[in-house]
Amino acid sequence: MTATTDNRRPLIQLRDVTKIYRMGTQQVRALDGVSLDVYPNEYVAIMGPSGSGKSTLMNILGCLDTPTGGTYYLNGRDVSRLSDDELARIRNKEVGFVFQTFNLLPRVNCLQNVELPLIYAGVRKSQRRALAEAALRSVGLGDRMHHKPNELSGGQRQRVAIARALVNNPSIILADEPTGNLDSKTGEEIMRLFELLYRQGHTLLVVTHEHDIAHHARRIIHLRDGRIERDEPVAQPLLADLDLSTAV
Repeated sequence: MTATTDNRRPLIQLRDVTKIYRMGTQQVRALDGVSLDVYPNEYVAIMGPSGSGKSTLMNILGCLDTPTGGTYYLNGRDVSRLSDDELARIRNKEVGFVFQTFNLLPRVNCLQNVELPLIYAGVRKSQRRALAEAALRSVGLGDRMHHKPNELSGGQRQRVAIARALVNNPSIILADEPTGNLDSKTGEEIMRLFELLYRQGHTLLVVTHEHDIAHHARRIIHLRDGRIERDEPVAQPLLADLDLSTAV
């Protein structure tokens, strides 16, 4: 599936987005007129060399930052000019984040880590406990709920982070170098889980510099110098023939 052939309303719609940073008297144009549509249940990889703008684009897509110019509609709402408080509410509701460094709280267990977005959303304790337990079971960690992060392997920590990203049922899952701190075997296990999430109907955006990770997606957006250089479908996605019974 690609944005050019889908007639539904885009989940993500960027039009002529720019981002300019001021460094002393200099201006750095991190994004330079980016226009992009992403539709529900797309699996998109964003690639580019260092300085290409992919981190800036990720921050804007995740409502961690706002563009200098242009518009960004997320799930039908213009989030281009929202206040910090409004962006925080949108982030918690619409975006599930998966980071290279996991970003787990070390002093609390897996269940409490996964509950965090629900606490911020004001979900009552009994309901958030049930939702967090279900999210952990969905990533194969039903037997690790009461372990702390330092009692888990790197792959298990990333699964906790994925469960936390899923628990609020967000519109998009945004993963930044999700296998960057993992060995190749464990990284492949995480990509198998992403494939399962995609087939379950989730919308995935993966920011990566690794070609093999990008080729698990169905579409790759290549950035260079703050512009989209190419936007192309993946002809033969890795794990496309995965047996779902072996994914978790």
